[in-house]
Amino acid sequence: MDPMTRREFLGKTAAGATAAGFMLVSAGTAAANPLGLPIGSQTYPHRAMIAEGKFVDLLKQLKSIGVDQIELCGYLGGAGYPEFKSLADARATRKIVEDNGLKAVSCHFLFPELRDNLAKAIAWSKDLGLEQMMIPTVKSGATTGTLEEAKMLTDQFNKMAVDINKAGMRAGAHNEAFDLVKLPDGTFIYDHIIAMTDPKLIGFQFQMSTFNTGLIAAEYFAKYPGRFFSMHLQDLDIKAGRTPVVNGRGGGYPQASIGKGGLDWAATFAAARKAGGIKNYFVEQAMPLTIESVAALKAMNG
Repeated sequence: MDPMTRREFLGKTAAGATAAGFMLVSAGTAAANPLGLPIGSQTYPHRAMIAEGKFVDLLKQLKSIGVDQIELCGYLGGAGYPEFKSLADARATRKIVEDNGLKAVSCHFLFPELRDNLAKAIAWSKDLGLEQMMIPTVKSGATTGTLEEAKMLTDQFNKMAVDINKAGMRAGAHNEAFDLVKLPDGTFIYDHIIAMTDPKLIGFQFQMSTFNTGLIAAEYFAKYPGRFFSMHLQDLDIKAGRTPVVNGRGGGYPQASIGKGGLDWAATFAAARKAGGIKNYFVEQAMPLTIESVAALKAMNG
């Protein structure tokens, strides 16, 4: 599939909205869900429940709406992801997850904390039974950056990925903050990071909401076939007014549940199938939108 320009994408969204019925079938059929994969949920939007000691309640709710696997965030003793501190016992956490009918397959770690505590993070991830260890970006919160800085950080990540892969997991990164910085030549730092990482060791997780800054999933899947193994799913109301992006996060068009915004899901999943390599995807939205988005995914023809 040839990559679409943003102009072509926006031109198709009206048709894409009509085609929200593009693959709609009765929920629960054997052919349901767009890539034939278990439906996942990233737990970060639900971190308040975890911090309040309601992890089991969260798992039960996710399972009840049709989620089969989750992506966690890893607390390594620093400032990152403190709401997940109660999950520090990986074996106990794995039992809780599996006792509630789900499987934890992935986890996000802040880059500097992962780099400085790599052996600890790998051991925790193995005990939890994870398949992949992710970073949200090589430099959280960044709104500026240089190609030289990207190379320095990517060199560190390549080295970390060697140990992660030796432990039987895949290393990966998704796109926010530093990745979304545009260089003077008009290119995103993200493209350079993809080019500078070892494809045998590192894959990528596409964050759908980065449409806000001009990144379109179908274009990236076509441009870098096989490099993406995961997705974070959100839809956006592109008819609404934009709000500012703050520290590389949030802002832009407000979120909507899948199929009720303006993103072209038919093009996205068609490009993902053609490019190959997607192993999992996770709805990453507040619970009301998660409930609606999971229902929409269950109703999409595979």
